[in-house]
Amino acid sequence: MAELEGAGKLVVAISSRALFDLDDSHAVFESQGLRAYSEYQIEHENDVLKPGQAFAMVNKLLRINTLLGRRCVEVILLSRNSADTGLRVFNSINHYGLDITRAAFTGGESPFRYIAPFNSQLFLSTYAEDVGRALENGVAAATLLSAGGAPEVSSQLRFAFDGDAVLFSDEAERIYKAEGLKAFAKSEKESAKKPLEGGPFRHFLSALQSLQKEFPEGECPIRTALVTARSAPAHERVILTLRAWGVRIDESLFLGGMDKGLFLKAYGADVFFDDQRSHCDSASAHVAAGHVPHGVANQ
Repeated sequence: MAELEGAGKLVVAISSRALFDLDDSHAVFESQGLRAYSEYQIEHENDVLKPGQAFAMVNKLLRINTLLGRRCVEVILLSRNSADTGLRVFNSINHYGLDITRAAFTGGESPFRYIAPFNSQLFLSTYAEDVGRALENGVAAATLLSAGGAPEVSSQLRFAFDGDAVLFSDEAERIYKAEGLKAFAKSEKESAKKPLEGGPFRHFLSALQSLQKEFPEGECPIRTALVTARSAPAHERVILTLRAWGVRIDESLFLGGMDKGLFLKAYGADVFFDDQRSHCDSASAHVAAGHVPHGVANQ
């Protein structure tokens, strides 16, 4: 197999339960144990799995290689299955024509330790423990809340990000939690010209922008949006921070505390990342949502 070209490739690691709907087999595991689960997977290994929550995102990511004529994106499968029970997963990958060739099957143990050797910049899983360990080690990661498949509304890949504790550090959110909205607004106004520190998804956003720059204006298959509860005047620091980083966001929604779900639906997000579980639960009724268990809201 030809190696990926260039040092700037984007590598995404994903669990099998995030990629495919494995609810039926997981229910067998929960109710009857590992042996029954293994027998069930082997018995059904030629039954194609339905798409899971992240399937549309993965499919669109891999299309970028076709559009650019080179493999600048790679998706790695990290699974708690064994290679034996994981055969059903690879059969389904082949059925859908997904260009996924590298994988780690860890036989029930956490696959976390293989994220770094694969040089992954994003890890998506349904196991919160694995996601937390990835974040602790500097990898952008999120727990997908549902294994249900998200429909492909368009061919364009659309990411949406919360700001504080996701793209940015939680320094401002800490003030809000400790001292309230008035103190938060005062602090952000006074610090408007001081860029925020980066959060766990800063480098992933930069990697996406590097891919976006490969395409002519108006023809990019990737779109990004900031969807934040902030409002004026706290918006200024966010805008100036992104400018200081040299990063462009295609759309910015400053909602002033309004529910994010309908806005994400209108935007057509393939996946939305937020540090607050309540926001993710609300968003998941409309789009795929990834909980980022990072920052003061998760302490």
